[in-house]
Amino acid sequence: MEVIQLLLGGLANGCIYGLVALGFVLIYKASEMVNFAQGDMMMFGAMLALTFGNQDYMGWPFIPAVLAAMVCMGLISYLLDKFVLRHIFGQPHFAVVILTIAIGFVMRFIAGVIWGHEPLSLENPFAGKTVNFGGLVLGMEEVAIIAVTIILTVGLYFFFSRTKLGVSMQASSQNQLAAYYMGIPVKRVYSIVWALAGILATIAGVLFAAKGTIDPNTGLLGIKAFAAAVIGGFGSLPGALVGGLIVGVVEPFAGRYMAAGFSQITPYAIMLIVLIVAPNGLFAQMMKKKV
Repeated sequence: MEVIQLLLGGLANGCIYGLVALGFVLIYKASEMVNFAQGDMMMFGAMLALTFGNQDYMGWPFIPAVLAAMVCMGLISYLLDKFVLRHIFGQPHFAVVILTIAIGFVMRFIAGVIWGHEPLSLENPFAGKTVNFGGLVLGMEEVAIIAVTIILTVGLYFFFSRTKLGVSMQASSQNQLAAYYMGIPVKRVYSIVWALAGILATIAGVLFAAKGTIDPNTGLLGIKAFAAAVIGGFGSLPGALVGGLIVGVVEPFAGRYMAAGFSQITPYAIMLIVLIVAPNGLFAQMMKKKV
């Protein structure tokens, strides 16, 4: 029974890691940039939801507050790409890495100035509620996390396979020049991808905040999500989710059955093992571009 409890809790955490990792992969597939501010975007989106929804702030109902935070974070991400990142397009990769790390620091600084550095709780309809499945006691927030991730996964699949914008995003990631010649506004598509990554980060942040507290340093969780993206294969959307689930499931078991503190290094230990065995990740697609 304890094993199942740990497994389900790990799956909930893994879903959050997977959603953040999806943001990493989306941006990489579109522009071959690695956005090391993805975790901080998650934190900032959760803080916005808290501002809109908590009674100490604006006090909106939960769903409208989350939707408003998603719109705001999507707009912020869109503008970041349009007015900041686009100007270094074509520069060496380390320039993009340094810039996105700097953006993350700026977001943490702004969050600290606005909301302070004390842990804050997001008021949500799942707090304190549990579900009993044959002796298994699950928090409603864990059930919500798993359900939302499944819905998002299905929604993203249909978005990328059935919609004109989704197909345009795939075409741009496969061959930018060919997509441009076919009339696809590649630069605008890149900005929309960043907006989508910001929206996914906000959803992940809200789900994370529903389980506990958040503060400006919550964005450092993005490092684990980066490890999850590498484990799954940095060019694979399904791989990002699988990598997140692997990291999420292994952590609680390592914390329960191994020495203290070992759970903190397991994501990176798994990442190193995967890089040795399969350098491009478990679902490698990075080199499979159509010409």
